[in-house]
Amino acid sequence: MDLFSRSWAALRSAVAELSDEDFAQPSGCAGWLVRDLVCHLVIDAQDVLITLVTPADAEPTRDAVTYWAVSGTPPTGDDPLDALIVRLAAAYEQPELLKFHLDDVGSAAGRAAELADPNLAVSTQDMVLTAGDYLSAYVLEWTLHHLDLIVHLPDAAGPPSEGLARTREMLEEIAGTTFPASFSDEDALLIGTGRRNPADAEKAELGELAAKLPFVIG
Repeated sequence: MDLFSRSWAALRSAVAELSDEDFAQPSGCAGWLVRDLVCHLVIDAQDVLITLVTPADAEPTRDAVTYWAVSGTPPTGDDPLDALIVRLAAAYEQPELLKFHLDDVGSAAGRAAELADPNLAVSTQDMVLTAGDYLSAYVLEWTLHHLDLIVHLPDAAGPPSEGLARTREMLEEIAGTTFPASFSDEDALLIGTGRRNPADAEKAELGELAAKLPFVIG
């Protein structure tokens, strides 16, 4: 849960430091500008708040790793919900309003996470998890989207190293594989999730694993 807080705080801080011009840059999410991704983070924060106040009477059915599903089909940006995010982000008009909303709702989600009982069973998307596992699952969400945020913003701060390391571990557990030890955590995540293509030398190191990529997490 502490890693959730650190990863989330780092991502919100990175957004707060963006210039208005940065919001018009492409993000690492297909079909989304940075402003669209930030709008998605507002929705994510709302989901965290909703889930933490939705207790479940049943035993957990998932944990931080099995919360995620993997497929081999990268998103195209044509999904109706993805398209809705684009329209919603455009409605903010001024980046400062979008920053304010993320800070407002995001801060509340951060406080709720700090106050949550990690052993409390909560329900989301027809799954039951402990609050601790749910928040741990979101370390992957925050870390990957932090990488998406800064893909075309070389001066922006990246995600915490411990978040990168934990997200790599989770991706390897979800996919049932390991990436070459020579790969940095960031490169393993970018290549493993299809956010960038491996160079020839990297593809050689991946061996048979290269044919299984990308692992699309959702």
